[in-house]
Amino acid sequence: MRFSLLLAACLAIAGAAPPQLAVRSIDAALRAGVEKHGIPGVVAVVASPDAILYKGAFGNREVAGKVPMTEDTIFRIFSMTKPVTSVAIMQLVEQGKLNLDDAAGKWLPALLAPKILEGFENGQPKLRPAAKTITVRHLLTHTSGLVYNMWDKDLRDYQAKRGASAGQDPLVFEPGARWEYGTSIDQLGKLVEAISGLTLEDYFQKNIFQPLDMHDTSFNVPAEKVGRIVSLHQRQPDGSLREQARKAPAPAKTYNGGGGLYSTAGDYVKFMQMLLRGGAAGKTRILQAKTVAMMAQNQIGDLQAGRLTSRMPELTNDVDFHPGFVDKFGLGFLINPVAYEGGRSKGSLAWAGLANTYFWIDPGKKLCAAILMQILPFVDKEGLALLHNFEQEVYRGQ
Repeated sequence: MRFSLLLAACLAIAGAAPPQLAVRSIDAALRAGVEKHGIPGVVAVVASPDAILYKGAFGNREVAGKVPMTEDTIFRIFSMTKPVTSVAIMQLVEQGKLNLDDAAGKWLPALLAPKILEGFENGQPKLRPAAKTITVRHLLTHTSGLVYNMWDKDLRDYQAKRGASAGQDPLVFEPGARWEYGTSIDQLGKLVEAISGLTLEDYFQKNIFQPLDMHDTSFNVPAEKVGRIVSLHQRQPDGSLREQARKAPAPAKTYNGGGGLYSTAGDYVKFMQMLLRGGAAGKTRILQAKTVAMMAQNQIGDLQAGRLTSRMPELTNDVDFHPGFVDKFGLGFLINPVAYEGGRSKGSLAWAGLANTYFWIDPGKKLCAAILMQILPFVDKEGLALLHNFEQEVYRGQ
């Protein structure tokens, strides 16, 4: 008997209303993603605040070795690390160790006097001092001016001339002037370490992962779990996929708040459920309810979030999560002010990882969901189609 059908039967016996999910339709959508759309493998999970409503694994975690995908498969979740770092920052805010409108340079000297890149003149970068201070809030909302070269041509060209590791990157706009996704949360990871005195790995384990029983989430994968890591596929110009050979990842020597975590669907859903419960984790609290509510509110005013133009097609396609609508950003999450047709409610929170891992948290319907694949580039056409089909089936029974 499938996990979700067994759960429904148990709830019915106990007198609780069974979850209204179109289980067979969700299965069919995920299976079609593998069989008809060429997705090598996928794991998906749907949950209420207190129960797992659906789990499914289809395809292979390694195609060459014909190793089946399983629900406990370990994924590189890339930027799904960022919401975890955002929660860590808000824990420190609750403890009074920093304020959202503090200057980040108070702890991170490299951000004390940033320069702004204003283009190029005679092939040389034009830099000027920033007129505004980068705050913790700017970093949490991606309005700091720190961006990614895969989506920003000026930064890409600057790094090509100066070298990608030649000190702190310049900003590409004044803090607060616009939204552009970038390395802001990387800086917040450094801030967590500076304030707590712990490595980011140790901080996460002590304050988030252990209280949530997220035993498969870490910047490092122990030897006994390496066999559960999914292989990574790269989409080729002709549309085919090239599988990278699986191997044990090198131990992390530094930890990045913007990416680098390994996790499973089963682990990450515990993080999402905590947020659905307003920060509660059993008898302990990860965050106060009012803090979670603040994170779910628009923090960027009239600015628009969620649209990016690719400068590195091998890593990412153009991004527009909600075509035709203006999305917003909270403290660590994309927010859709208008409901998706046939999908998540307005006010839902979401983010994703570079290798096509996606999640959303829907406070209105009191559910959360994640769908994990392992394909580059980001917003892969077939992967995005499967995300859409999965979401439509999740809400079919709502």
